[in-house]
Amino acid sequence: MRTMRLHTPIVTLVISLALGFAACGGRSGHESVVDKIAKDHRVAVGTKWDQPGLGLKTGTGDPQGFDIDVAKYVIKELSGGQPVEIEWKESVSTNREAFLANGGVDFIVASYSITEARKKKVTFAGPYIVAHQDTMVRSDSTGIEKATDLVGKRICQIPGSNSYRRITELPPDGKLGLKVQLVGAVNWSECVAKLGGNNLDAVTSDDLLLAGFAAQGGGRFRILGDPFTDENWGIGLRRGDIKTCRAVNVAILKMYADGTARKLMDKWFGQYTGLTLPSAVPPADGCV
Repeated sequence: MRTMRLHTPIVTLVISLALGFAACGGRSGHESVVDKIAKDHRVAVGTKWDQPGLGLKTGTGDPQGFDIDVAKYVIKELSGGQPVEIEWKESVSTNREAFLANGGVDFIVASYSITEARKKKVTFAGPYIVAHQDTMVRSDSTGIEKATDLVGKRICQIPGSNSYRRITELPPDGKLGLKVQLVGAVNWSECVAKLGGNNLDAVTSDDLLLAGFAAQGGGRFRILGDPFTDENWGIGLRRGDIKTCRAVNVAILKMYADGTARKLMDKWFGQYTGLTLPSAVPPADGCV
């Protein structure tokens, strides 16, 4: 009896931690997200909530946009068409890796570019679309007509985003290696607000993201039409969830084969000129 009393606090602590992890959104012992969906018929998905055309939440309803519709399609395929309860969670650039690692979400569809640095922390399915980094300025702006004109200019820096690194650093995760002035912001909405308020000279990010903000701006902004990267947007999964990654890749293949991908691209981006959209499924990056 004495031995049991000595170990009881330790056992209690272990049980409490396990219960706490499950309550905080852990996968309750499921090996993969596919297993969770099959057993529990529910899933938590991280998306952006401030990106018009991609993931925008207004009021009390679900977020709306291309990424949201892609997530719904993938979930339907993973569940075999069975009903699934979806919990949408806002996933900003700074919390994506942490959300996946601690089980706060099961996967993330949030204009999430696949990079070598991120692949050390995240297993990526896809890409489900290829975007291209471009630059947006005020409509009355002069002197910035291409990305290399950004030398010495004020551009936005969002923690966790790779876009500013494409400007300021060289490959593999950078591109141009330009010297600029970085102005911090919490999210892309704040970047666009600062651009409109003349606190920035340009916002540079993926063209699909910029297109939504340009349309929302009512003519105040223009996109240069000078894309200088290929941004492979992937679906982020907990590191090592290969089973779900492979299943998602199959769903993406079907999404292009049955015409859904084209319908969604036309729905959300068809009104914009100058965008380069894929006509075939992008080559899978590989589940690692």
